[in-house]
Amino acid sequence: MRRPAYVWKLRSRQLELGARTLIMGVLNITPDSFYDGGRYLDRSAAVDHATRLLEEGADIIDVGGESTRPGARVLAGVGSPAHASSGRETSASVASKRTAVSEEEELRRVVPVIAFIKHAHPGAVVSVDTYKASVARAAIDAGAEIVNDVSAFRWDPEMAKIVAELQCGAILMHMRGRPEEWHKLPAPQNIVKTVRDELAQWSATAMRAGVARERLVLDPGFGFGKSFEENYPLLGRFEELHDLGFPLLAGTSRKSFVGRLLRQNGKDAPAEERLLGTVATETALILKGAHIIRAHDVRAAVDAARVADAILAAQNESTDVTDPRR
Repeated sequence: MRRPAYVWKLRSRQLELGARTLIMGVLNITPDSFYDGGRYLDRSAAVDHATRLLEEGADIIDVGGESTRPGARVLAGVGSPAHASSGRETSASVASKRTAVSEEEELRRVVPVIAFIKHAHPGAVVSVDTYKASVARAAIDAGAEIVNDVSAFRWDPEMAKIVAELQCGAILMHMRGRPEEWHKLPAPQNIVKTVRDELAQWSATAMRAGVARERLVLDPGFGFGKSFEENYPLLGRFEELHDLGFPLLAGTSRKSFVGRLLRQNGKDAPAEERLLGTVATETALILKGAHIIRAHDVRAAVDAARVADAILAAQNESTDVTDPRR
């Protein structure tokens, strides 16, 4: 297939998308992320890892300070005037506040690391993985140029306005429900149609709030509110999402649906044993036109992308030569 080409406008620069696959390296500054939780809580360790990811070929460093793994509680509704003035809270919302990461803690985790990365690597493109507008603003002020929002601007009503004001890049990810609800979500009739329709709706809402179209990238959210079985139709029909008219990011890195397929003796493969399966999914997604791959294992993703990009280029050359309209 011919991958659509785009220019992604960020805070202070723009990225060409389509000529080759860009790799976004994951830097989780969390104690509880499913694969690398606790490894980079120390700021110097986090900056060292960012340096390693850049040396391995990462085009973007995605810094996150809150895990949205299955079962995690989130502060959906943070920043909402209605939420703040309701006067009473349900027991579920109180429990979420006790276990979710506060704005203050997330700021403490991510902002110094972003500032240190930009000091050590002034040319690095940094993204902040957050759904909180206050964290997004502080991260952009510290040098980040992209807001990667797993809620697609739905959990903090201030987020779209802040992104529009800051004129940074943004990633809208598809998620069904919240992480603590995933185990009880009803199955959609058609997961690909659900993802496509809701991403179309949420991106339109972002643009109505003032976010320019050329600043948006969409992510179907593999594993986020999708059952093990639903991820593979989404992967197999990924190219249908190009109809939305936006650049596409995909993140399958070491996720549980890969571990389920690689299970042995009735046990899912643990995250540490999912690298080869991950590379297989990343290669397939690039061949279906993914513009950006979000990965923990940057070197492996870079190698996979080089091969897959060469295949895409060869296919395009063959198509150009045999096109009867030439």
